[in-house]
Amino acid sequence: MKSREQKTDKGRKKGRVRWGVIYVAVFLVVFAVSVMIKLTYNPLEKKYKVIWNDDVGRVYTDLPYGEGEANQFDLYVPADNHKKSYGLIVYLHAGGFTSGDKSGDAEMLKYLCAKGYVTAGINYTLFGEEHPEANVYTQSQEIKESIPAVVKEAEKLGYQLDRMAISGGSAGGCLALIYAYRDADDSPIPVKMLFEMVGPASFYHEDWTSYGLDKSPEAAANLFSVMSGRTITKDMILEHDYAEEVKDISADMWVKEDSVPALLGYGTYDKVCPVDSAKRLIDALEENNVPYDYIEFPHSGHGLQNDNKLYVQYMDKLDEYLERYLGGE
Repeated sequence: MKSREQKTDKGRKKGRVRWGVIYVAVFLVVFAVSVMIKLTYNPLEKKYKVIWNDDVGRVYTDLPYGEGEANQFDLYVPADNHKKSYGLIVYLHAGGFTSGDKSGDAEMLKYLCAKGYVTAGINYTLFGEEHPEANVYTQSQEIKESIPAVVKEAEKLGYQLDRMAISGGSAGGCLALIYAYRDADDSPIPVKMLFEMVGPASFYHEDWTSYGLDKSPEAAANLFSVMSGRTITKDMILEHDYAEEVKDISADMWVKEDSVPALLGYGTYDKVCPVDSAKRLIDALEENNVPYDYIEFPHSGHGLQNDNKLYVQYMDKLDEYLERYLGGE
């Protein structure tokens, strides 16, 4: 028969595990809800809205790139199809890794296509009850798999691609960061630049204070295990011995001297994606002398909705990046 002390200890362990699982659930729900705010509220929508018609471009939807149900992309091509080559811009959707769809970025993709670029929105398998095996790593692998299919389809339509930029918001920003810094060397066409907003760029539990991960090694172990698809334990968190387990989803760990330039936007009061995760990336960019511009929105959270002038500044800076690194309009 177990002693009272053994029963108490067992009960405490179960409680810690239960709270770890709860932290994971809370993170996913908060991430998804906050992203919906970002997707449904944009005070500057009209400023960057394009009147889309055949004189601007055409869109081809739900093109396949893999075997999975979610392995589809939308391709936007400019009406002018007489250039020798085109730049490609891939924009990855938000949704907390659990929701969202490429169609939610249609206005952004049209806006960029209207500037003369071939653009693509890509779906990926979302984590949830239907796909509990999905995680940030598997999603990043799907994005990697999709790019050759996007290039092939564009060329089949008569658009020769020889350079690209990758982007996204929130979860999509995280996946864009991973592709730009982990997978760019394997890209079928050269990656020339990255631009993204509020995407987690690094995974150090002490930075994720809004979820209490700095105070709960059990919660940190559970959340990072779910996101990475690797087994991370409480002891690994306590000993800071989990870098290899999160490396494949941590953009900051892949930055090197020839990495691509970056345009980054984050909110000071973001409770969903910790701004400190971006600062880890900035440290890596500076250490390797990689050009970047970082715009912090001092009155905003995850939606970046309280600093309209800075949003315009970000978009103006994006035009500069496109001109400099992707060849202009």
